[in-house]
Amino acid sequence: MAIDTLSESVLSLTEAAKALPRRRKGKRPDVCTLYRWSMAGCRGVRLETIQIGGCRCTSREALQRFFERLTAQSAGAPIPEPPPRAQAASVRRAEAVLDKAGI
Repeated sequence: MAIDTLSESVLSLTEAAKALPRRRKGKRPDVCTLYRWSMAGCRGVRLETIQIGGCRCTSREALQRFFERLTAQSAGAPIPEPPPRAQAASVRRAEAVLDKAGI
């Protein structure tokens, strides 16, 4: 699912980090953590983000979906399918490898 800027509460990653509960030793997650969740993911689950000008943003709803998927994964439930554009990119990369191999 993609972030809908018209119906979701959009936050910069800095604002989102400040909105999260405190964790170890009373510290909040650093903005670098949210950036890593959006780029590399956490346990195979990625945080949805959107680029608004020069600012990487997410939404309260996207954070909720991210945490729900992490919780479902740790409980052994299947993780929802990635968004279609991510699947399309994976298919294009696989087809490029096959083309290069002459298959």
